[in-house]
Amino acid sequence: MIIRTPARLHITLLDLNGSYGRMDGGIGFSIQEPQFILESEKISGHGISIEFDDKITDEEVIEECLFKIEDASKLVKEYYGIEEGFKFKVHNAFPPHSGFGSGTQIALATAKLITESMGIEASSIELSSIVGRGGTSGIGTHCFADGGFIADGGHSLKEKSGFLPSSASKASPPPIIGRYDFPEEWDIIIVIPPYGLSIHDGEEVNLFEKFCPLPDGEVEQLSHIVFMNLIPFMIEKDIEGFGWCIDEIHKRGFQKAELTLYDERMHTLMQTMRDAGAYGVGMSSFGPTVYTVVDNRNKEKVLKATKDLLGEDVPIFVTKGQNSGFVIEK
Repeated sequence: MIIRTPARLHITLLDLNGSYGRMDGGIGFSIQEPQFILESEKISGHGISIEFDDKITDEEVIEECLFKIEDASKLVKEYYGIEEGFKFKVHNAFPPHSGFGSGTQIALATAKLITESMGIEASSIELSSIVGRGGTSGIGTHCFADGGFIADGGHSLKEKSGFLPSSASKASPPPIIGRYDFPEEWDIIIVIPPYGLSIHDGEEVNLFEKFCPLPDGEVEQLSHIVFMNLIPFMIEKDIEGFGWCIDEIHKRGFQKAELTLYDERMHTLMQTMRDAGAYGVGMSSFGPTVYTVVDNRNKEKVLKATKDLLGEDVPIFVTKGQNSGFVIEK
């Protein structure tokens, strides 16, 4: 049995102020590439074994997959009282701590393969709770299930009282308040610059403590930009309006704070793309992945300018939004 899951781009968290009774909330969308591809089969005994395709040689990728697969397997087996052993093989993975949401996809893919193998019906929300994902953002969980553009409603202060990243939060995955098809006509340029900070675990916790709570005025502005501008522009397929919103989002809130962690090279990259005609340029989550939506009027110009700046060895590619979630091949 093989599962394929999409990466996601996380545009922003919405409310890291919390004075209105809820916190977190977020928006993001699935992309067709890269994908996480995992195969599983039952084996004799009770253990877990993990193999990798020969093309996977990155030690960080291997380390994250080993940890996440083993951890998710343990949690799911304990929760459902499963005694069978499983053999996994990772056929494709994307860079960890790069803004693609790799941890959630690995954990949920593992959980889904195990429950499917055992004939257990469990929603992605249930599995996400079991494996400890979605404690801050629900974008990865909902993109795993349904793909498309997702807006989640964050957490009530009755459930979650502190500002924490998903990796350190015990809160349940937040409710989905909107799911929309991402325009199939739009292309997405993805850039993974070589000056990533690879922020995760304790570093994330420290940064949430440093930046939060954010000003309530910025939270109000973000919500207005997202729900009265960005989402309507996307529904109307107004790519220039959508791109303008991406730029405006990065001038306030948590995305503005995250960008202060990077030196001038990141800001130069994003501005170079804008100067070449990008409608708007964003950084996914803590980065370093940078993205922009393009069409036939500006795609080649933006690609050329980006490659001229960074060189041919830096991962730069074009993909599209994915309006469906995971796929299982039996």
